[in-house]
Amino acid sequence: MTTFALVGAGPGLGLASARRFGRAGHRVALVSRSADNQRELVDQLAQEEIHARGFTADVLDPASLTRALTEAADALGPVEVLQFSPVPRGDFMKPVLETGAADLDAPLTFSVKAPVTCVRTVLPGMRELGRGTLLFVNGGSAVRPNPGVAGTSVAFAAESAYAAMLHDALAQESIHVAQLIIPGAISPDSERSSPEALAERLYGLHTERGAFRHYSEPMP
Repeated sequence: MTTFALVGAGPGLGLASARRFGRAGHRVALVSRSADNQRELVDQLAQEEIHARGFTADVLDPASLTRALTEAADALGPVEVLQFSPVPRGDFMKPVLETGAADLDAPLTFSVKAPVTCVRTVLPGMRELGRGTLLFVNGGSAVRPNPGVAGTSVAFAAESAYAAMLHDALAQESIHVAQLIIPGAISPDSERSSPEALAERLYGLHTERGAFRHYSEPMP
């Protein structure tokens, strides 16, 4: 049995993705900063007979991500699917004219160093399996820079470039890399951007293994 590792586990999209991949037979590794929140999610998933376990890490601490994902593979089985979808902090979103060099340190660690760390940790296991999927979830500023949220615009663009390069570099190894852009808010009432609809879309990106970039909604 293989593992679906979710970096950025929370009660919205994270829980919906854990349910979808768990129903498909994967064990679920929930990676986040809060052990208490992890326990709540594990309990909810257990009621649906989904085997999940929490692993504590901070996306701004690459060493903790390496440790958490290594422990997850040891405890649950090799990571076949990694979803990187943590929610950026509000202070990453300063206007461009108010953003200094130091203001980019945390966003770039969050959106570039953290994904690189996660990929390098799970990639050896995927290669041993002979298959794998890396899923990146970003907001619209990843493809259309927004001067009102300079930190995420710069960092998401860098994350997108890294993921696109991975898509090309790993295609011959049966390791698929895909990005899902969510232009607006995630809403329970949205036909295309509810947590459940997005989770189903992400599962489809894993199974269909097509192009790199996809959109939950048309960009306005």
